[in-house]
Amino acid sequence: MITARGLARTFKTRTATVEAVRGLDLDVAAGEIVGLLGPNGAGKTTTQRMLATLLAPTAGTATVAGCDLRADPVGVRRQLGYVSQAGGTNPGAKVDEELITQGQLYGLTAATAATRARALCASLDLADLGDRIIGKLSGGQRRRLDIALGLVHQPKLVFLDEPSTGLDPHSRANLWSHIRGLRDQAGATILLTTHYLDEADALCDRIFIIDHGVIVASGTPAELKRRISGDLVTFEVDDVERATAVLRDHPEARDVTAVERGLRVTVDRGEAQALPLMRALDDAGVKVGSLHIAHPSLDDVFLTLTGRSLRE
Repeated sequence: MITARGLARTFKTRTATVEAVRGLDLDVAAGEIVGLLGPNGAGKTTTQRMLATLLAPTAGTATVAGCDLRADPVGVRRQLGYVSQAGGTNPGAKVDEELITQGQLYGLTAATAATRARALCASLDLADLGDRIIGKLSGGQRRRLDIALGLVHQPKLVFLDEPSTGLDPHSRANLWSHIRGLRDQAGATILLTTHYLDEADALCDRIFIIDHGVIVASGTPAELKRRISGDLVTFEVDDVERATAVLRDHPEARDVTAVERGLRVTVDRGEAQALPLMRALDDAGVKVGSLHIAHPSLDDVFLTLTGRSLRE
């Protein structure tokens, strides 16, 4: 469904050239939910906007839904449903009016667009809201309307940019259910961007982790977490520099990384090896306030690959 090779985009400012995306390769198969995971400014939205023909690549090639990105951008748009992070609804219009207008812009008749609008409203918990003014909808309702607008022409491929940003936990959970339904019931292929680790873990068949415009890792959530063998032990210490020196010399410690108020250490068996590590710190005069043992998460994968937490 998507094949990209060497995709790149640079922006020129008054003082410098910014490489937002740098030589990105991407493959998405039909029927997948694929996530672009990374912090703000990593290049996720820029990548998605290039693939949606909203931003011209500086370099590279791509085929999207069977159409060449550069040679046939109109063909790409006809196959694509795009839902931006900010949305694009008219707050003064009614829900039905907005959906029917969107359908007509894609060549549907008014009657066909109205039929599609009713079906989408029913499936996205927007039933009985057709006469409501969009500006009076809740945040969750507006976000589901944004998705309905991206689906009214029954696209083969759907792009969702930060789909749950700004939603409360209940609305996020409902939206996740709807996103799964797009693939499971409508057969859509979905490419979403997110900086929420739980969202990527819950929704995505595969994840591409992006940092500073390049893909630093890819795979299923389980595959990515298996890249970090062993357990993670986090120590809260009073002297990070001295503790780092002590643990890096310890034979049982691997990948010693500074984190907020302490250190994170990879070991083979956390329950058995945490105590000897704490004793080594104590012998060196480092005070340990607490320790925590955990199995790897997607944030741990990002930390190991980049040296910083995704939340940073």
